[in-house]
Amino acid sequence: MVRAWKPDIRPDSGLKGLLFAAGEDSKTEHVVSRNKTIPILSIWKLKTLPAVSRYRLRIGMDTDGEELTAQETALYDRQIRVWGADAQRRLSKAHVLVYGMKGTVAEFCKNIVLAGVGSLTLIDDRLATEEAFSSNFLIPPDENVYGGKTLAQLCCDSLKDFNPMVRVSVEKGDLSSFDVEFFSKFDVVVVSSCSLSAKKLVNEKCRKLSKRVAFYTVDCRDSCGEIFVDLQDYKYSKKKLDETIECHLRYPSFEEAISVPWRALHRRMSKLYFAKRVIEKYEEAEGRSAGEVSSADLPGVLKLKKELCTAQSLNESHVPDTLLERLVTNTTEFPPVCAIIGGILGQEVIKSISGKGDPLKNFFFFDAFDGKGIIEDISVSNA
Repeated sequence: MVRAWKPDIRPDSGLKGLLFAAGEDSKTEHVVSRNKTIPILSIWKLKTLPAVSRYRLRIGMDTDGEELTAQETALYDRQIRVWGADAQRRLSKAHVLVYGMKGTVAEFCKNIVLAGVGSLTLIDDRLATEEAFSSNFLIPPDENVYGGKTLAQLCCDSLKDFNPMVRVSVEKGDLSSFDVEFFSKFDVVVVSSCSLSAKKLVNEKCRKLSKRVAFYTVDCRDSCGEIFVDLQDYKYSKKKLDETIECHLRYPSFEEAISVPWRALHRRMSKLYFAKRVIEKYEEAEGRSAGEVSSADLPGVLKLKKELCTAQSLNESHVPDTLLERLVTNTTEFPPVCAIIGGILGQEVIKSISGKGDPLKNFFFFDAFDGKGIIEDISVSNA
């Protein structure tokens, strides 16, 4: 199944209007949702709402009895109007783990911190470099500040300033070295800038847990981006006309999804899907970290593409050489695309936590060259 849409590619698009309400004059904001811009109710400055500080917002009978504090109710007033108090309560209790602090992930972290997630844990032991802050706005462009610090430490310091009510912390270590029990502390795991084997391993560990842990991978190279989603056995509700419908989706793991034979996929499958799998295979075969390819590797990548297409009985035209060349020679992220992919990822994580709205299943691709975002459902059942 394919769904295509054209997002608003303004740098401030995404979750705009859902976030901080404090200290702003009354005005109407807008949420960008797929190909529509939806106006949100206006609010006044919080100082004109003295009653807000004198009550706690009670949630419905289907919750565990916890309440949003008066401070949370005041701070998140706008988004409570959009997705409801129960969704905000669930968000404020959620714990998110993120690995790989690149530009797209920085955008995602900013979005969920502003939205009021309970806690955010960052993992990235790489030292900050001048190249890193070209797309990661969380890193101060001052060597005296970032010198000698890891990407996770710098991003943690910046994110704490966005919303003091969210607990942001740093965990050190290699992603693959954490055991299954470590991931049980989280409700959502987002990984980026890691190898093919690491993605499979972490996804497998999340699936071994007794509770459901939502797993996402995200990658952005040049002006292209990809998101993978695994919500396992997922139930949610959505409104249709005047009634609420209960829905149920079963997601394949990352390994199961990419193991679907290429020849079994529909003929209009996103070319980015095939290109990404070729580059992942090449990096794995050469023992490279994610993104450690350059123009010197292009002949080897093109050779591997030919071999994979032959083995998978796929016409080579489905994996254009020009696309592979873009992804191999320009591995740095394009900031406007980071904002788009980070906004979509933030939106999807909020959906999975709140249990409201149709979630993405299970790949999302975006290419700024044509401005289209494509959702592909890649699983054995759809092959």
